[in-house]
Order: sequence, then structure tokens, then C-alpha cells
Amino acid sequence: MGKIVWLASYPKSGNTWMRAFLHNLMLAAPSPHDINRLDELTGGDVDPALYAGIAGKPADSLTVEQAIGLRGKVQQSLAGAASGSRFVKTHSALLHIYGADTIDMGVTAGAIYIVRDPRDVALSFAHHLGQSHERIVELMATDNAHTDASAAMMPDVIGSWSQHVESWTAQASPGLHVVRYEDMLRDTIRCFTGVTRFLGLDVPAPRLNAALRNSSFKALADQEKKRGFRERPGHADRFFRKGVAGAWRRELAGELARAIEQRHRIQMQRFGYLKADHSAVA
Repeated sequence: MGKIVWLASYPKSGNTWMRAFLHNLMLAAPSPHDINRLDELTGGDVDPALYAGIAGKPADSLTVEQAIGLRGKVQQSLAGAASGSRFVKTHSALLHIYGADTIDMGVTAGAIYIVRDPRDVALSFAHHLGQSHERIVELMATDNAHTDASAAMMPDVIGSWSQHVESWTAQASPGLHVVRYEDMLRDTIRCFTGVTRFLGLDVPAPRLNAALRNSSFKALADQEKKRGFRERPGHADRFFRKGVAGAWRRELAGELARAIEQRHRIQMQRFGYLKADHSAVA
């Protein structure tokens, strides 16, 4: 039985980019790895088929509480299907809720956690869900919030943005590697070199550079334009929208930015998104 290395993040924080990088790196792809085959090395923890198989009934008949209660068995199944460690994507906060743990530490080998400025998250998440900025800012402020079930995925307990970030990062651990989305953009080589070292990989520079080139935002967006991307919501015109940092300054209403800063101040200060006792919005 293997164990899980979690690729964890609040939604729209860079998880897909990390998955694409790992595929290009570990498969040493000569050309960009197909974005519609990102399940070759990275599983997911909300696949309805896994829950239906364990529950013995259709996944859409399960309540949120029942689905959360099955997460441990689903994760044990994911780990049991691997001979060694395997990557599994999750947007779940690290919580005990509805009488169950959202993450089974007994089958966990470690985690890469990606954090992103919540003001930019709000923009991207609103586009992804096809909802207003106001609704998403409210969702991001709601403790124990969960996503709705769909034909493609079971519900995720994402919590509030602060709850999610704190749940994964409050305690330092040698099995936890935290990266900021902004560093993935601005200090790309150093950031992803840190990821490879955390995973115990000795990667030659040419191979690292090729993986970064093949998983760049441009490479991912170009693939989506040519082939489509099965993870794109049906209402959205594209999944890979902009891939930038700081767009909130132009696109997010000042009162919403201030609401995010007030609600999430502590975690934003921890990760350098706000200076102590100072709002980034005048």
C-alpha cells in the first residue's frame, strides 16, 4: 500500500499549474504534456465513481455528511491502488467535520500546499463558478463552506479562505512544503527547484527548464485553445484565464478588497499580502 502526497490548495490558487509541472517533469515530456491527461500521475479525491463504489449506491444519492464520512475510505482506496507514494489533488481544508476527518493522515506521506492572494482568488473563482464577485467574497468568508456536488465531483469542504490556509499551514512540518502562487510567477526557477528538492528529486537544469517551459501559462492556455480542457466549467469561456498576480487592483471593487482584507487579515499578513496593521487599499 502506498501513501498520498497531497497537492492542496484553496480553489483557483495554482493547483492545475503544479499538476502540469509535475507531469512534464516526471515524464520528461519532449513536448507539453496533454492537459486532458493530468490524471496520469495525479489522482483526485472527489471522483463520484470512488464514492459510489464504496457506498454501494449512486454517488448523487449521498448527502454532504455521508460523502464527507466516506472520504477516509476513498483516500485509503487511492493509497491502496499505488505501490509507492502518489500525488492526489485536493481543495479540501484540513478539518474534522461531520464526525470525520477530511484528510486521512494515516495514508498521508506529505503535502505541497499552494497559497494565493485571496483578492486575486476571488476574481478567478468568480469567473470559474460564473458567480458575482460579491457572492464569492461572501463564500470565501464562510467557515466550513462546502462546494456543491455535481456529475463530475463530490462536495469539497473548502471552508473559508483563512480557515483553509490555516488548517494546512499553521503547524510547520518536514512533510509540508508551502509555495506562494506569486513566487511561482516571479521566482519560477527557485520556487519549482524547491518543490523538486522537497520531493527528493535531483533534477538536471535542462530537464527542469523544459518542464517549466512545457507547463508555462502560455503552453497551458495554447493547449486549451487548440484542444479544449475537460476541467473547464461549461459556462466559462476558458479555464486558463490570465495567470497573473495583482489583477484585483484593477478588477475588484475597493469595498470588496477591503472586506477580504478585514476578514482574512491574519493569514494575509502571514504570507506577505498585507503589512501588519496596514490595508493595501486606500
